[in-house]
Amino acid sequence: MMVLERANGTIEHRRFSDITEYLDEGDVLILNDTRVIPARLTDFEVEERGRIHSAEVLLLREIERNCWECLVKPGRRLKVGTRLYFDDGKVQAELVSKTDFGGRVIRFHIETDINKALDRIGQIPLPPYIKRPPVKELDPIRYQTVYARQNGSVAAPTAGLHFTTELLAEIRARGVSVHSITLHVGLGTFRPVRVENIAQHRMHSEYFSIDQSTAVSITAAKKEGRKVVAVGTTTVRSLESAIKDDGTLEAVSDHTSLFIYPGYRFKCVDKMVTNFHLPRSTLLMMVSAFAGTEKIMAAYAEAIRAKYRFYSYGDAMFIQ
Repeated sequence: MMVLERANGTIEHRRFSDITEYLDEGDVLILNDTRVIPARLTDFEVEERGRIHSAEVLLLREIERNCWECLVKPGRRLKVGTRLYFDDGKVQAELVSKTDFGGRVIRFHIETDINKALDRIGQIPLPPYIKRPPVKELDPIRYQTVYARQNGSVAAPTAGLHFTTELLAEIRARGVSVHSITLHVGLGTFRPVRVENIAQHRMHSEYFSIDQSTAVSITAAKKEGRKVVAVGTTTVRSLESAIKDDGTLEAVSDHTSLFIYPGYRFKCVDKMVTNFHLPRSTLLMMVSAFAGTEKIMAAYAEAIRAKYRFYSYGDAMFIQ
């Protein structure tokens, strides 16, 4: 784990289990308890204009029962009205419309809830830079945090992968209050920035939820000057979407399209656990906003020199 001090840019190299040394009694540690679903669908047939060919679907979010926003490959070839057949035809679906973000809306024709069939017809959607076939017995376990509870994500909140149940118990024993929020990771989190003027980048909205207990704990911490520590950029995005200018936070279930980039003034989060992110990603821009672009670029150069592992299964950075 790299520890970056925001005030002066100093860097320490530690083990992740040493994170307890950077958490004080009274701090509030916030986790994202979303759970990755088998959202990648590849083993099916497509019928379009009488032709049968293969394709791939990545489910992004459920709009209504059995109706999902998704990414489709090859997207241009699969037109509205295309029929899809899963599980030897036991599950059928139809592409019903396009989205503003270049995706599709797919409606499953099934009597039961499609979520119950995903374990059978879907795969865990590993990041595209992991160049191996999915392992059905392994990935649903390894590509989840130990505290994952709420089904709905198409990618893991990977900063949380570093935690074990034993480490969380040790953190609680030090007098740190541990709470969870939920943000279902979708296109908004991993969609790259392709515009030169980052202010013109449009964030895809993602569902998040903060319960009453967590809201009360955070509001009290901000009032009393105690630190709020967010595990992962998705947690940061949720908290900063919900906090009010006066430091209060109320229970909420909503969608957020908040884009945090340099110049943003943080109102809730005081410390952050994160991983090392891809270039041109909104995640890299968020941590640059939090610590300062120059300090982050220097830290990333040091991470490369010290051979830190980057991305989803990579090493951690603690920014304070």
